[in-house]
Amino acid sequence: MAANRISRMVLVAGLLVAGCAVGWESPQSDSPAPRGSASDVVTKGLHDVERFWTAAYPGLADGRDFEPVTGGYHPYTRDDPPPPCGGEAAGYQPNAFYCPAGDFIAWDAETLIPQLESEYGPLLVGVVIAHEYGHAVQSRLRLTEQPTVVLEQQADCFAGAWTADVLEGRSTAFTGVTPEQLDNTVAGVLQLRDQPGTSARNPQAHGNAFDRIRALQDGVQKGVKVCAGYRAGTVPVTEVPFSTRAEAASGGDLPYDQAVSSLAQDAQSYWGKAYPQLTGQPWQTLRIEPFRAGSPPECPRPDASAGGAAFYCPGEDFIAFDTAELAPALYQRIGDNAVGMLLGDLFARAVQSRRGEPTQDRAGQLAVDCLAGSWTSDLLTRDPGAGIRLSPGDLDEAVAALLAFGRAGDRSGTSAFDRIGAYRDGVLEGLDGCSG
Repeated sequence: MAANRISRMVLVAGLLVAGCAVGWESPQSDSPAPRGSASDVVTKGLHDVERFWTAAYPGLADGRDFEPVTGGYHPYTRDDPPPPCGGEAAGYQPNAFYCPAGDFIAWDAETLIPQLESEYGPLLVGVVIAHEYGHAVQSRLRLTEQPTVVLEQQADCFAGAWTADVLEGRSTAFTGVTPEQLDNTVAGVLQLRDQPGTSARNPQAHGNAFDRIRALQDGVQKGVKVCAGYRAGTVPVTEVPFSTRAEAASGGDLPYDQAVSSLAQDAQSYWGKAYPQLTGQPWQTLRIEPFRAGSPPECPRPDASAGGAAFYCPGEDFIAFDTAELAPALYQRIGDNAVGMLLGDLFARAVQSRRGEPTQDRAGQLAVDCLAGSWTSDLLTRDPGAGIRLSPGDLDEAVAALLAFGRAGDRSGTSAFDRIGAYRDGVLEGLDGCSG
């Protein structure tokens, strides 16, 4: 978050993919992880993704049959590196990749895959494999003349289409996927994002977490034909570099006290404009009651968020949140826009309540998340100098906060995967995206 300058969503154009191997790199350390069942998961994943593309590919290729990769599958370790790819020498890196020149898929069986399977579950391993196979599909469909970040997100989208097939029960390798497992997969994608401040024009850019999860959700919700239509100029890419050295040095985070006060003021200002558009009624300033842990203000029926450490009080019409533990912890562990996501959630609950709409069932929770996203959209698209702006990494911080607030199993039964999707609609479409 930064003051008085706005970074807009950019539509990437003109920078074509460089190099041979396109892959999914791990931000984890390169220390070995226990292999466990990870190699079995990869094998099952490869066969299952081939099953999926055997059925789906002809619909994208004028009826032509799908041809599996011809160069084989190559697990590798430090002592047994992958085959060379075109003119690139073989070497150990903790990643997974597809090599167009050799038409093969390779993956780190020593570090990356075992860690992902251990920390986030087998479905994320399947998604990584489906992503790499997505690059092979791009090669077969001759879709490779696009910027790297578009190709990577198209592969994410293809992986999402495979995930939808799994969720429909067509896979024998991945069965009974629960909302909790899907949320764990999203959490893993969050860890596999580009570092904040990466430019979308970087030849190695894969995308920030917000964009990668959006692409995955596109595949899940809309299918392979939408994925195959990804092109530079049509895919909304929100990844931008830091604008100043000072912003890069701070990681884009305002000081804590400034972040809380500036975000609260901005939310009031936004709803002062947006609420009349939504309801035809004026916005009444929303009272904010900070409190210390264990000493919340009295409220007979609180509309709780963040495990009860924050809430909107319908009867007294105020929002309250713990400024001794909750807000500082969000700021320290995630970043300043995690506090923004908390405030966005609380203000949206007030909006829903004031207009007589629910917040505690599934539809109400998704409406809250979309309305919070509409405020983020305003932060992204307002004119320069019109208030605070989002910095690189802020959208990822919002996604991380939603994962923290909204893991599957909450009272509304709404998964973080679905909550992030509703938030995305508000971010990309503004208030209009929340009217459905």
